[in-house]
Amino acid sequence: MDFTSLIYIGPFQTSFIELFAVAFGLLSVWFMKKESTLVFPFGIINVLIYVYIFFQKQLYANAGINGFFFMMSVYGWYNWSRKGKGEETIKISRCNKVELLFNGLAIIFFFFIIRWLLTRYTGSQMPNWDALTTAVYIIAQWMLSQKKIENWILWISADSVMIVLCAFEGLYFSSFQYFVFTIIAVLGFLEWRIKLLK
Repeated sequence: MDFTSLIYIGPFQTSFIELFAVAFGLLSVWFMKKESTLVFPFGIINVLIYVYIFFQKQLYANAGINGFFFMMSVYGWYNWSRKGKGEETIKISRCNKVELLFNGLAIIFFFFIIRWLLTRYTGSQMPNWDALTTAVYIIAQWMLSQKKIENWILWISADSVMIVLCAFEGLYFSSFQYFVFTIIAVLGFLEWRIKLLK
C-alpha cells in the first residue's frame, strides 16, 4: 500500500499518511488537555509524520518545528514523569512577569531568524506566516514542557493561523485537524485553569 497516494473523501483529497498524522495529532492534544503523559508518545508519531508532509509542501519552517517538537516531546515526557524531592510530579503553574517578557521576546527573535532563513535559503511561498507560526510553536512547546498554563494561548493563536495555511496548501484534513486543535486548546486552557485554581 502506498501511504502517500491520494485518496478522496467526499470532495476533498488527502493521503493515508496525512490521515494517520491527523489521528495521532488529535489524540495527542486530547491527552494534553487531560494532563496525561500519553500526550508525548502520540505527539512524537504525529510530528515525525508532519516533518515529511510539510517538507513536501515546502513549508520548511513548519517541517523544522516538527523536528523540534520531537526533541521537546522527549524532554517533556521526562519532565512530566520525573519526581522531585517531595516525590511529586511537576504541577501546572503560571508564568511570572519575567518569563512572559522572555517568552514574548523569544517569539520575536525566532520570527526574524526563521523568516530570514526562509527568504534567503528556501523557496517558501509564505515565509512570514510560516515563520510566525513556527516561532510561536517553539515557545508554546517549551511552555508545555514546563506545564505553564499560558502555553494554551499560544497554541490557540498559532493553530488558528494553521487552519488557513493548511487549507491554502490543499491539506484540508490537516486544516480540519488544526480547527479541532483550536477547540481542544480552548477546552484545555479552561480545564487547566480549574486545576490551577484548586
